[in-house]
Amino acid sequence: MQLVIADKRYSSWSLRGWLAVQMAGEPFEEILVRLYRPDTRARLLTHSGAGKVPILKTAHGVIADSLAIAEYLAERHAGLWPESVAARAMARSACAQMHSGFTALRQAMPFDLQHDAALQDVSAQLQADLDRMFELLAECRAARTSDGPWLFGEQSLADAYFAPIAVRLRSYQVALPGELAVWADTIYQWPAFKAWQAAGLEET
Repeated sequence: MQLVIADKRYSSWSLRGWLAVQMAGEPFEEILVRLYRPDTRARLLTHSGAGKVPILKTAHGVIADSLAIAEYLAERHAGLWPESVAARAMARSACAQMHSGFTALRQAMPFDLQHDAALQDVSAQLQADLDRMFELLAECRAARTSDGPWLFGEQSLADAYFAPIAVRLRSYQVALPGELAVWADTIYQWPAFKAWQAAGLEET
């Protein structure tokens, strides 16, 4: 397999796909396309007509979009989604909501591993997104099937999907309540995430 990603410093969508592939444990080649370059768009289009990252190139075809990649990997590897039907349904729902929503949060708190400064202004739209994000993460924790520190107790694709949120909240110094702070710390101690973070901090 080949996984096409963008800058580790800036690309939250690439992080989601990369962590998912790491969880699956399949060997893969990483192809980096740097953002904000004159040839960025052209290079992405050589891999997929979607023109966006991540892109997973497999023996079964080219899979564009992080959520599609997650589902492809889950079909091939047991245990990537939570085991119980209820928790699995909640995990998929949460990831879909993350995938399609939270526009104000994305715009006001762009993903940047090297950023470390508090927000200077919190609009009503951003506050609404933050409030809903905390609710959604709490809903995930309420659906957990064990007392582990991951969103659903045991590690799942939901943690790969929400890892960029942990980064955004920490980078912009937004405090997380209670056990959600423990979850964010768990993301930062995840060896796969630490490897991504180390590489991203070295990028210029």
